[in-house]
Amino acid sequence: MRNLLTFLTVLALLVAGGCSDEPAANGARSWNSAPKVVAEPVVMKKLVDDIQALGTAQANESIEIQPRVASLIDRIVFKEGELVEAGQLLVELESSEIVAGLALAEAALSESRSLYKRNKSLSSSQAVSASTLEQLLAEVNVDQALVQAARARLANTRIRAPFAGRIGLRRESPGSFVDTSTIITTLDDVSTIKLDFSVPETFLTVIREGMRIQANTVVYPGRVFEGTVANIDTRLDPVSRAVRVRAIMPNTDGALKPGMFLTVDLQRDRGEVLVAPEQSIVPEGSQQFVFVVTDGKIEKRAVTIGRRIPGFVVITEGLSEGESVVTEGTGKVRDGSDVELLGQT
Repeated sequence: MRNLLTFLTVLALLVAGGCSDEPAANGARSWNSAPKVVAEPVVMKKLVDDIQALGTAQANESIEIQPRVASLIDRIVFKEGELVEAGQLLVELESSEIVAGLALAEAALSESRSLYKRNKSLSSSQAVSASTLEQLLAEVNVDQALVQAARARLANTRIRAPFAGRIGLRRESPGSFVDTSTIITTLDDVSTIKLDFSVPETFLTVIREGMRIQANTVVYPGRVFEGTVANIDTRLDPVSRAVRVRAIMPNTDGALKPGMFLTVDLQRDRGEVLVAPEQSIVPEGSQQFVFVVTDGKIEKRAVTIGRRIPGFVVITEGLSEGESVVTEGTGKVRDGSDVELLGQT
């Protein structure tokens, strides 16, 4: 009986405390008070698309030095790694047979010319027919062509640099037999670097000829290489839907080497867009909602969202700039309920 009386007494005290209009001790809210939430305004934010494109460095000009005639290497003039000028002699091939052939061709030309001149002087007295004279002239032309061919073969035994650049490693030695398939060395013009990279078709409106770009490589951390877009391919890749772009980059110190990978940072300014804090979005099925706070009251509102950026969501429909949305406490509110904003008086 005593236990029953004690229980009834405690129950009466609890009921009396719950019905009291006084605020609960220690600052705890009573059951009838408005929930406390945090709200942030919807703002306009500048949206910039960033993309990193991987490019491959190429020499401005690059060739493999190969002979145009088959012969023995008589002399190698260049040194590995040195800079050479356009037209500078690099390799001399053995040419004694070609020189002898040239001398034979020149002798034949000299004889045919003399014979033609003698017969031409007799043509006025009609001692030589016109057809014979034409035949002799044709022989002169043939011999002259043979001389030019022999001189060309002789010139081909001297391999010269077609452009200024840096010589690569030597692959053959003096005395080696080489033919037109033999690679003696390489020549690269790396004073300027061509950087080829691909960008998505959505960036076609961003990329343009003459545009300045910046690139970096893991080889030189912290260093930025600048260049200019020189050409944009006329076609897109049908699989990747990307377009090939070529930029020109000065390389006066020779830091960049052909074949190096570089990362190009590109940006596309989309202008200002309306954004809301990401944590304010409440998904329900296929729809997205936010709780808008107006004069201490909650309005549950459907919104249409766009792309997501770190910490924010682009709002395309449903909100206006300056409206406040609940970011913390969305689970404690409902449409039409009163709220108390934390951090506001």
